[in-house]
Formats: sequence, C-alpha cells, structure tokens
Amino acid sequence: MWDFEHSPLDGPLATRYQIDRMLPAECANRLASGTADIGLVPIAALATNPALRILPGCVIASKARVRSLLLVRRASQPLNAVQTVAADMASRATLAYAHILFHKWGNPAVPFLPMAADLDTMLERADAAILIGDPALMALEERANRYERTGEDLAYHDMAGEWRGLTGLPFVSAVWGITGRGPVDDKIIADFIESRDHGMKNIDALTAEWSRKLPLSEETIRTYLTTNIHYVLDDDCLEGMRVFFRMAAECGVLPEYSFCLNG
Repeated sequence: MWDFEHSPLDGPLATRYQIDRMLPAECANRLASGTADIGLVPIAALATNPALRILPGCVIASKARVRSLLLVRRASQPLNAVQTVAADMASRATLAYAHILFHKWGNPAVPFLPMAADLDTMLERADAAILIGDPALMALEERANRYERTGEDLAYHDMAGEWRGLTGLPFVSAVWGITGRGPVDDKIIADFIESRDHGMKNIDALTAEWSRKLPLSEETIRTYLTTNIHYVLDDDCLEGMRVFFRMAAECGVLPEYSFCLNG
C-alpha cells in the first residue's frame, strides 16, 4: 500500500481509488456483497466466491517460516490428541490451512472455537490456540516471559513452516481479489505492482513507522518484512495455491475450485 499512503503518488491514486481498511475476512465479505471492487482477501474466499478473480502480481505469502501465523499447544499433548482449538477468526485461509494440517496430523474432526486473540484466555478454554498477525508476533516475543510467569511448557508451530514441511511449497495467505467480468485494466494491475515495488524499496521507513505503532523491536519488524513475507505472485506461489485448493477439497474444507488470474 506504499503508493496509496505516501507522496508523490497518494494524491493521484486517491482520485481513482477509495480506500477502506478492515481485516481480510471483512474484505472478502465486502467483495461478496458487491460493496467493494478490489480487496486483499484470504485465498480461501476465492473458493466460496467464484465470481472473484485474482489481480496478478501481488501476494502475501511465506516461503519458509512466517512467525505471524501460530498454532500453540501444550507440549504434553500431541497434535493427534488435541480435543479443542481456540481460533482467531481474522483469516479464513489460515483456518483452512489449519484444518488441512489437522487432517494430516490424524485429528480431522477437532472443533475450532471462535475466540479473541489472547493466548492465556484461549488456553484456559481449549487445548490449543491459533494466533494470526500481530498477536502471533507478540506471543513469540513474550514466549520466555510467559514460561517464567506460568511454568507451562508450550509448543509453538509456525503454520507456514508446517505447510512447507508437508508440501515443499509456499504458504499463500492472501491475494488481491477483483470483481467484474472481462480482462482487468492493465493500469490497475500496474498501480498495485508499482506500489508493492516502491514499498519493498522503503523497508527502513516502514520499519520505523511500524515500530512506533507496535510493541515490537525494529529488528523483529524488519526481519518480518524482509524475510518472513514474500510479496511476488510467482510460479512457486501459484503452485502452492493449486495444492492448497486441491487438498482443501479433498479434506472437505472448501469446495472444489480452480482460480483465474485475469480475463
């Protein structure tokens, strides 16, 4: 979103785009209801809204560990023995990945309980917890402090790392979804790709900006932006998405789906 938020291009872009900010799952709802035209959506939303297409070029993915998508469980309880999972519902894709992984771990029927993203509260009510985004990053930062405070031995599973270990492919979280029929205007595609590229050239500025907003160190934020997140929708990511949708359909997590990039 660099160009949409920083000069010199934020002004010209504001004449062509009205930006509303919300969680990715809410973006998917807006696109489904027809009250938005473009949105950063969890890839699972594509399977439930076949009218959506993928805007080429940009992605939120991870090719190794992501750190912002965690499954946390009590170390004494194996994955195939987990009976309940408290889940932050911020991303449909993350929950779909979690369901697939639990199928592969031999625990396909484990129920997910919607809860706010607070690890202590989640583990009071469930055997494991799914944390998404900033709460996951902060849980990792506080891992040692939590053990000293509670004495509880927890296992922290990086979900992108688990997916990579299972498939050898990237964990793709979100893409820009776009509504409408016919080929997408090349100018729209270029606007988003150029904004991504300019953002990648301004990592130091983004690191400084977000370190003022979040209780995380600059080093943690810089590593996250440069190492944990991958931004280019390349062939490796496209194959990761194909395998995700195939496995999600096989596990009954999502309906069968094949995606369209443009046209």
